[in-house]
Amino acid sequence: MTATWKIELIPVPVTDVDRAKAFYEKIGFNADHDYPVREGLRFVQLTPPGSACSIVIGDGITEKTPGTQEIQVVVADAEAARRQLLDAGVEAGEVDVQPWGTFVHFTDPDGNRWSLQAIDRRPNG
Repeated sequence: MTATWKIELIPVPVTDVDRAKAFYEKIGFNADHDYPVREGLRFVQLTPPGSACSIVIGDGITEKTPGTQEIQVVVADAEAARRQLLDAGVEAGEVDVQPWGTFVHFTDPDGNRWSLQAIDRRPNG
């Protein structure tokens, strides 16, 4: 029997927690937790709409360098997702149609890269 594995939390390195939190809330992420654990450790968990997986930002959360994280998210409609980003004032790339899906790319204020993919779920598509 194979154990069930679920990705639930991905650390995203940032330089300014409040700026990053405001950015992610602006594009529709829900702020689930914002908790100062102790001096030098603040835990901020944000979840994209409809997702079972969250991101965590905060002081002392990760030693990764801001701007080095890359995350891919599946969306129902890449064009609609791009419009949502643009409406929120976020710079987003053009819709990129590939044989394995349709993509939109953007970065957060720290340069962490996001790829939104709409998967073509038609047979042979």
